[in-house]
Amino acid sequence: MSADIPPKMRLNLRILPILCGLLAVLYLLDPYRGWSVLLIVLGGVWLISRYWAKKLVEGLSIRREMRFGWAQVGDRLEERFTLINAARLPALWVEVIDSTNLPGYQANQVRSVSALAETRWQTAGVCTHRGLYTLGPTAIRTSDPFGIYTVTIHDSASATLMVMPPVVPLPPIEVAAGGRAGEGSPRVNAPERTVSTASVREYLPGDSLHWIHWPTSVRRQELFVRVFEGSPASDWWIILDLDKNVQIGNAEDSTQEHGIILTASLADLGMRTGHSVGLLTHGSELVWLPPRMSDEHNWEILRSLALIEPGEQPLAEVLEMARPTLGQNTSLIVITPSTDGPWISALLGLQRQGIIPTVMLFDPETFGGTGNLPALKDYLAELGITHEVISRQLLERREAHPGQSGHWEWRVTPMGRALPNLQPEELSWRELHP
Repeated sequence: MSADIPPKMRLNLRILPILCGLLAVLYLLDPYRGWSVLLIVLGGVWLISRYWAKKLVEGLSIRREMRFGWAQVGDRLEERFTLINAARLPALWVEVIDSTNLPGYQANQVRSVSALAETRWQTAGVCTHRGLYTLGPTAIRTSDPFGIYTVTIHDSASATLMVMPPVVPLPPIEVAAGGRAGEGSPRVNAPERTVSTASVREYLPGDSLHWIHWPTSVRRQELFVRVFEGSPASDWWIILDLDKNVQIGNAEDSTQEHGIILTASLADLGMRTGHSVGLLTHGSELVWLPPRMSDEHNWEILRSLALIEPGEQPLAEVLEMARPTLGQNTSLIVITPSTDGPWISALLGLQRQGIIPTVMLFDPETFGGTGNLPALKDYLAELGITHEVISRQLLERREAHPGQSGHWEWRVTPMGRALPNLQPEELSWRELHP
């Protein structure tokens, strides 16, 4: 086993060589039988321990294997460890010391392994927080049977694990747009009034109830929705407000984490319902992903959301930054915890440009903050801007924490990804009224 840090063999009883030397001198000065017996016993134990420890240094190694290199919050992480002893002497105890920085994951173990043998075990945990983490490096520590020497062996092998935010099923929501029939607010002379139904497909979470094709649903005993012929599907631009000065709450219960989950879920929903989805957010770094519709683009969005942290950029400046990029009839979805500020004026400027906004507002009181949410809702309603109020209860749903409160059962795909057998339940949005 190659390692950057060489193995170490540390003498715990530093007085032992001194005692052996002292006994040797006493025996030379006075050949008393007791001195020779003590010298033979202590010296023999010392030599046996040193030989035993040296063989363990040469023969012990560890191998760890992981099932997959990425996961989502709530996914099950599994690793397999193999402790190998190529020496002809057993390791009575071996402490496995793991340096993984994944929150809540603990792979430390104490094992034993016989001579010329190996022992294998598995560890499991749940990915509880998004981010980029490192599995490993690993160290093993053992000793000779007398505890005179401690052997430490470092294994520098490590792997990165990307934990992406969860994608939760969303209830039917209204995204104002000139795209798919039935979306957004009705518009005079809208082209959807003349489109015809071309076919049907299975109902997906987030589809409007107005699209349900009841004859087919009754006949097949499950919900089907209409697919409209000639109805354009507009692009979705999602702008997530990550200005740290307006965020409310702490850790997993913050508007920051809530907004990231909502963004990931909306992006997935948009692509599954035929939209090209783009993402713009400015936290610690700028994320600018133009609209596309593909699995690769969906993972790119998730990877960006996994690593993003709050920054100093106000939402108004982000909206102004987006102005040259957005075309007419583009669906602009703004996700923010801010109930006041210059971002409202910037949004009106985009609306006058022909961009059709939808605002996702976090209810500040449910996150422990304050704000004049009713006044903002009334103002947006007067302007004809579609809006939704989001409370922190989304984070309390079991599908947002499937590995902890959901109690899901798991299966592993041929590609090595852990997936739940139990599908999450679909719940409606619940708005808290002041």
